[in-house]
Amino acid sequence: MAISGKLRSYMDRCGTRFDELMHEPAAEMARVAQAAHIPGKRVAKAVLVQAGDQYMLAVLPASKHVSFNFLQQWLARDVSLAEEHTTAALFPDCELGAIPPVGAAYGLKTILDDDMLSDGDVWFEGGDHNTLIHMDADNWRRLQKGAGHFAFAI
Repeated sequence: MAISGKLRSYMDRCGTRFDELMHEPAAEMARVAQAAHIPGKRVAKAVLVQAGDQYMLAVLPASKHVSFNFLQQWLARDVSLAEEHTTAALFPDCELGAIPPVGAAYGLKTILDDDMLSDGDVWFEGGDHNTLIHMDADNWRRLQKGAGHFAFAI
């Protein structure tokens, strides 16, 4: 597998420039960052959550965890981790656990942790456990146009 077709198409439509980096398979983004000598705060991970009756992506640094309490307060509704079968259905061209942190490519609302809005480069999984995508902050922000943001990671 490689970069998901939906993600690649969306990045092309947005006119973003990026690099693809192959790496040894790893199930956790924090381990990928460590192996590639990339600060975990610069590696974006996506967590599919259910907020009321809507699914959305929470995007945060790989070195942090989602605070569901913060998300619930900000969204003013119950928020929980989506079930694995839902993730597989919404991201059919991705390996489980390697969903890209770009909800718009899949028709999903995206919420960014404020830490993902800095001016540094960003790395993230492209749909499999072997490919990292790297881009500068301007291209990252172009991909995330329309995403909400606040501090929800701990």
